[in-house]
Amino acid sequence: MEELLRDAAKRAASYLQTLPTRRVSPAPSALEGLGRFSIPLQDEPLAAEKVLEELDTIGSPATVASTGGRFFGFVIGGSLPAALAANMLAGAWDQNAGLEVSSPVAASLEKVCRNWIVDLLGMPAGTEIGFVTSATMANFTGLAAARHALLQSKGWDVEAKGLFGAPPITVIVGNEVHVSLLKALGMLGLGRERVVRVPVDGQGRMIPAGIPQIDGPTVVCLQAGNVNTGAFDPAEEIVSKLQGTGAWIHIDGAFGLWAAASPSMRHLARGVEKADSLATDAHKWLNVPYDSGLVLVRDKRHLNAAMSSSAAYLIEGETRDPHLFVPEMSRRARAVEIWAALRSMGRVDLADLIDRSCEHARHFAEALKSAGYEVLNDVVLNQVLVSFGSPEVTRRVIASIQEDGTCWCGGTVWQGRTAMRISVSSWATTDHDVVSSLNAILRIAAEAQTPA
Repeated sequence: MEELLRDAAKRAASYLQTLPTRRVSPAPSALEGLGRFSIPLQDEPLAAEKVLEELDTIGSPATVASTGGRFFGFVIGGSLPAALAANMLAGAWDQNAGLEVSSPVAASLEKVCRNWIVDLLGMPAGTEIGFVTSATMANFTGLAAARHALLQSKGWDVEAKGLFGAPPITVIVGNEVHVSLLKALGMLGLGRERVVRVPVDGQGRMIPAGIPQIDGPTVVCLQAGNVNTGAFDPAEEIVSKLQGTGAWIHIDGAFGLWAAASPSMRHLARGVEKADSLATDAHKWLNVPYDSGLVLVRDKRHLNAAMSSSAAYLIEGETRDPHLFVPEMSRRARAVEIWAALRSMGRVDLADLIDRSCEHARHFAEALKSAGYEVLNDVVLNQVLVSFGSPEVTRRVIASIQEDGTCWCGGTVWQGRTAMRISVSSWATTDHDVVSSLNAILRIAAEAQTPA
C-alpha cells in the first residue's frame, strides 16, 4: 500500500508539473486514446499498480487542464496545494461525515469552517452551514429550508404531508436566474415555470421596482454574481423594500458571494448578510477540489427541520451531527479541504486571490477593447463577455481558441448577443498566463476577421 500511494503521489506531481506548459484542451490523439478503456471486464484480478499505470497513461493526457492557470471556462477554480494534499489525506481517512460518532474529525472541522466562513462573509453569528456537493444542491437545500419556514408559518408540515393540499408558494426570480436554481425548484416540487420573473437591467441585475407586491408565502431569489456579467442584484435595496412582508430572501452566490471576503470588493455584496439563505461553491473561488458546495441559513432551525432524519440505529452526537443540515446522510468529509484552504491562505491571501482574479479580468477586458473588440459587460468582478463581430465570427473564434489549446474560454448568448465568456477564478493564474492567453486570443481573432 505504501509503495502504491507513493507511485500515485509521484504521478500526480508529474501531472501538475506539466500544467504550465501543456495545452489546456486534450489533443485529438489523447481523446482517441480513451477508446483503450473500452474493453470487456476481465475475469482475473489485476495488480493495483498496473491499474494505476493504465489510468495515468490513458487518462491523464485526455484531461482538461482546468486546475492550471489558463482555463477560463464555466467559473472553475483550481485546487490549492494545501487543499489538494488534504484531499489526498482525506481519501486515506475515508471518513463517513454523516455522524459525529462516525467521524469526530469531520464534525469538528465543519464547525470550525462554519465559524470561519460566517465571519469571512459577514453573516450574523449563529448562521448555520451545510456542506453539500455544489451550488445546485446548496440552492436546493436553502430553498427547502425556505419551503419549510413559509409553510410552517401557515400551519402546514411539508416534510410530513408533502405539497398535496399545501398553501401555494410564490417564487420570484430575476429574468436572468441561473438554471441551477430553476433545477432546484423543480426537484422541490415548486416548479421551474411557476416562477414570477422580474425585469433586469443592462447588466442582468434585478430591477427592484419590478418586484410585485408580496401576497402570501413568497421566496425572492437574488443573485450575487451574474453567471455572465458578474453583476450583483441590489440586495440591500431589495431587502429594505421587502422588510415586513414575510418574504424569504434566498441568494444564489455560486462564485460571487466570495467577493464579501475581500475588503476591496465586498461593497458589491452589500446586503447579502440580511438574506435568509445563501448558496455558494467552495470548488469555484475558494479553489478546493471537486465537489464542494455550501448552503448558509440564518435560522438553523429551518435548515434542520427541512433536512433532519432519524432512525433507531443512528447514534446522535453530543454537539452537531452534520447530516442534520444536508440532504445526504452518508457522504465524504468535504470540510477537510475547505479547512486546509482557509488555514493555508488566511484572510489576506483569500482576499488577494479574489482581487487578483478581478484584476486579471480587467486586464483581459482592456486588452480586448484596445484591439477593437466589443466588451459587452461592465467588468465589476471576474467575468468578461466579448464579441468579435457577428455571431458566426464569434463562434468561430471560440471554437478555434478551444482547439488551439493555449487557453480555454466558453461561449454564451447574453441579452441576445453571442459572446465569448472569460471567467477568471483560479489561484494558479499568473500575469504570464493572461499575457500568453491574450496573445493566442488576439491572434486567432485577427485570423477570423480575414475573409477565407
